[in-house]
Amino acid sequence: MYQLAPSILAADFNRLGEQIAQVEKAGAKWLHLDVMDGSFVPSISFGIPVIESIRKESELFFDVHLMIVKPEKYIEEFARIGADIIVVHEEACQDLPAVIKQIKACGCKAGVSIKPATKIDCLMDVLEDIDMVLVMTVEPGFGGQKYIESSTAKIKALRAIINERTLSLDIEVDGGICKENIDEVLEAGANIIVAGSAVFKGDIEANVKGFHEAFARR
Repeated sequence: MYQLAPSILAADFNRLGEQIAQVEKAGAKWLHLDVMDGSFVPSISFGIPVIESIRKESELFFDVHLMIVKPEKYIEEFARIGADIIVVHEEACQDLPAVIKQIKACGCKAGVSIKPATKIDCLMDVLEDIDMVLVMTVEPGFGGQKYIESSTAKIKALRAIINERTLSLDIEVDGGICKENIDEVLEAGANIIVAGSAVFKGDIEANVKGFHEAFARR
């Protein structure tokens, strides 16, 4: 199942509720929420109060991506305010299996993200325990970056391992995905597509529909 997860990091926060309503009207089922702490990544984004306020007005599937140090300190809070899946970074967790168990114990799906320089080998022992791998296709922390071409081979290799193990596991990609390269990442094996600028810049509803047309071609 293919899904578009519009990233509100690229939205106009002065019109955030309106723009979220637009992506929902256009058919998006997911919403990607990047939480950045200024430590694990250089930027600071938003946190619990913003997500909690959005949850009150939206039925979308909340894909909460924690780009923070010691994510285990905040798992319960993000679950409480309505996260549907909580994605942590392998690089930020001292005990990744324990954090995954913590997420599941809170009733959320669990995802693990890796930076562009991180090899997929580090995920081999947890693939059976998670619901999604998020492959960062740009350096995390800033929107509007160009897709790193070497990411395609990483996605392909990960999908091959998932298929070999006959796992039901989503591969999400985040960073520089646009109409020019969407077919490439789908062909490689990704099925959850995070898009920020490619959704929120210009005609939002038309942009969402463009991604859905790419999914329909598969």
